[in-house]
Amino acid sequence: QVQLVESGGGLVQAGGSLRLSCAASGRTDINHAMGWFRQAPGKERVVVAAISWSGKDAYYRESDQGRFTISRDHAKNTAYLQMNNLKPEDTAVYYCAASLGSWYRGPTSSTEYEYWGQGTQVTVSS
Repeated sequence: QVQLVESGGGLVQAGGSLRLSCAASGRTDINHAMGWFRQAPGKERVVVAAISWSGKDAYYRESDQGRFTISRDHAKNTAYLQMNNLKPEDTAVYYCAASLGSWYRGPTSSTEYEYWGQGTQVTVSS
């Protein structure tokens, strides 16, 4: 079992930045990839970024490349999502997730993740 808790969401103006954190606890000794997803009202949950256990493999949506950076700190059992130049369309609930089955890469499908956090709201005003 892996428990995940997100933090760092909030209200920010367009062009601003936020850093989301995802603290993991439980069986963090098991190799696992980490992903960030988001879900806007009335829309499906989509992947934002993902990172492998080693950190060497990272995935970003093409539209977010250059604005978002995913990273992880094994010593702190924490994954991060740095978001810069935020836009109103980035408004959503952001979820972090852990994948034990696909730990060796950055999985992009929600079905590959076994554990999920409760989500943190990000609101970008125009």
